[in-house]
Amino acid sequence: MVREMTPEDVLGVLEIEMQCFSDPWSYEMIKKGLESRLDTWLVLWEEGTAAGYCVFRTIADECELLRIAILPQLRGRGLSKKLMDQMVFYSRQKEIKSIFLEVRESNERARNLYKSYGFVEEGIRKHYYLNPSENAVLMVCHHI
Repeated sequence: MVREMTPEDVLGVLEIEMQCFSDPWSYEMIKKGLESRLDTWLVLWEEGTAAGYCVFRTIADECELLRIAILPQLRGRGLSKKLMDQMVFYSRQKEIKSIFLEVRESNERARNLYKSYGFVEEGIRKHYYLNPSENAVLMVCHHI
C-alpha cells in the first residue's frame, strides 16, 4: 500500500535511507523535508513495514523526483513501480508538464525503470555524487 507519509514514518524512512544510499539523509533532513509545502512524500508499506518511499518537489508545472528507494531485500518485486505510479498520479492531478530527476550513471536498473515511464536522458552532471564519486545522468519526462 502506498500512502502519504506522516511524521510517524520518519524512522522507517531513515532506515531505508541508511540501507539504500551511501550518503543518507539525516533524521532532521527527513523530518524538515516532510514539513515542506513543496514536497510530497509517499511511503510504501509491504509485509507490515515501511518498504520504500519517494519524495518529489513541485514548483509551478514542474516536478523533480528527489529520492526513491526500496529496501534491498524487497527489490525485484515491482514495488518501485507502485511508487512511480503514485508520483505520476499526483503529477497529473497537479497538471504537471515535466518531471526531472538525476540518477547515478551506473544505476542501470533505475535508468531502465525511468525510461519505461517515458523519461529520456538529457545530460550529465560530472562528479555529482560522492562516496563514491560518480556522474549523474539528468533525465526528464515531458509526457505525464
